[in-house]
Amino acid sequence: MIGAITAGLLFPVIPKSVVTGGTLTSDSTYFYRTFTGNGTLGVTGVTLDADTLIIAGGGGGMTGKTNTYLGSGGGAGQAIQFNRSLVNAQNYTVTIGGGGAGTGKNTLDTNGSNGIASSLIGGAVSDSSSVGIGGQFDTGKGGNSGNSFTGGDPNGVQAGAGAGAGANGGNATGSEGGAGGAGLDTWSSWATATSTGVSGFYAGGGGGTNNGARGSGGGGRGGLIVEEHNGTANTGSGGGGGAHTSTDSGNGGNGIVIVRYLKTAV
Repeated sequence: MIGAITAGLLFPVIPKSVVTGGTLTSDSTYFYRTFTGNGTLGVTGVTLDADTLIIAGGGGGMTGKTNTYLGSGGGAGQAIQFNRSLVNAQNYTVTIGGGGAGTGKNTLDTNGSNGIASSLIGGAVSDSSSVGIGGQFDTGKGGNSGNSFTGGDPNGVQAGAGAGAGANGGNATGSEGGAGGAGLDTWSSWATATSTGVSGFYAGGGGGTNNGARGSGGGGRGGLIVEEHNGTANTGSGGGGGAHTSTDSGNGGNGIVIVRYLKTAV
């Protein structure tokens, strides 16, 4: 008995956190909790140091302006990381922002809809992302990204169609078919561990019409004939532009929230 007491004093039990919610995956160092829909992250036991990736919904594409521009792509939602101490005995509300709606092939003179912010909120923590902007019919420009990159400008070309900005680039120009702005591969290890993103990237811009290429990270292809316009789900990517009466423009991809913490913490 004395030996057991002595051992307990020499080797005290270190308290751990207990975490619930989302889809649990791991790599050699971290656990990940992935939310692709609204939910609750629960933390009990002790305070948890965690990193959180929050990506907003991407903007929708548009199909054009009467007698002026063809369809431009939507911008990607912001991809942003927060490093926080999550207080024990606290529930955190996770909200996944939806992608903005694109416009139909017979709907001109209408912007693509903006995306919606994603967030993790609870107690003193209020972390959220900025939305991707829809394609702009009045200027023919692609939507700006939540990471503050500017969508492409058709430069006054009548058949112009700007591409949407990605989380890591924008300003794609051209008469037609501009490629969507590049997404980010900053969190490629997260993407691998959680089987999310597109080839390690998140938040690509939507391409301009006439088959403008997808922005890396899941942006929608610009459409003149090909119907591949929607931003990829749970990447925050922008939708591709459509083309007057030929094709619809694409919807933006909805966002995602991923919480990462050390395996040794639980």
